[in-house]
Amino acid sequence: MTIAYESGMNLFDTAEVYAGGRWVSYNPLKMDLHHWFLFSPIRAETERGLSRKHIIEGLKGSLQRMQLEYVDVVFANRPDSNTPMEGESAVTVKSVVVNDTEQCYCAFFVCVEEAYSVARQFNLIPPICEQAEYHLFQREKVEVQLPELYHKIGVGAMTWSPLACGIITGKYENGIPESSRASMKSYQWLKEKIVSEDGRKQQAKLKELNHIAEKLGCTLPQLAVAWCLRNEGVSSVLLGTSNPEQLTENLGAIQVLPKMTSHVVSEIDHILGNRPYSKKDYRS
Repeated sequence: MTIAYESGMNLFDTAEVYAGGRWVSYNPLKMDLHHWFLFSPIRAETERGLSRKHIIEGLKGSLQRMQLEYVDVVFANRPDSNTPMEGESAVTVKSVVVNDTEQCYCAFFVCVEEAYSVARQFNLIPPICEQAEYHLFQREKVEVQLPELYHKIGVGAMTWSPLACGIITGKYENGIPESSRASMKSYQWLKEKIVSEDGRKQQAKLKELNHIAEKLGCTLPQLAVAWCLRNEGVSSVLLGTSNPEQLTENLGAIQVLPKMTSHVVSEIDHILGNRPYSKKDYRS
């Protein structure tokens, strides 16, 4: 957190699933959290989903841990089939915003279109952001589904996994290192994905992309993060790092962003061969 703070990062994911939400209590520099952009995801797979009880308890717990009166954005980033959009979830957030904390939360629900419609119908806070997986090998949702929402109602994308669980770092080019995430029993699915035929094809493409990174004077991870940031609909890219060196390297992507010209992007698209298209293509 110290490196992140001193590097100018001001957006942090305070999800309750990360160490039970206790990580945010670690504040070595006694930083003023009011200077940060904080969002608190409420996940349907924890506790009691998106019920009124869980939303209120989840928000209060998050605020108590951070010793704040409000957060900037509340995410409901997993669907809860047992709680209707137009009922308990939406009304609960409205109740918490207006009657309980008297602060303005910007609420988001899983289905953006439905959430926006419900918000307009019941005079609730409309969604302002979508959280989606986005990286070199996962492009469909952010590049096909979200552009129309971005241009019509201003919904931005807060994307995650820019390095595809470490696949895009290039460390799996020659197999599965013993100390890597894919070597862990709980990540057997990742190992299977890497050693599959598609996984080997991805590694071959990453080898070609590394040549572009070298020409730009950056690392492959920096190129990958900058590639995500260059999308006009991407408001921010969430980084997940396991050590300070990795965080410092990833932050270097900011310096690479100005180098992401249309020519460079076209080169990357040519290597990947997976650029999705829709009837309405908002990209240049």
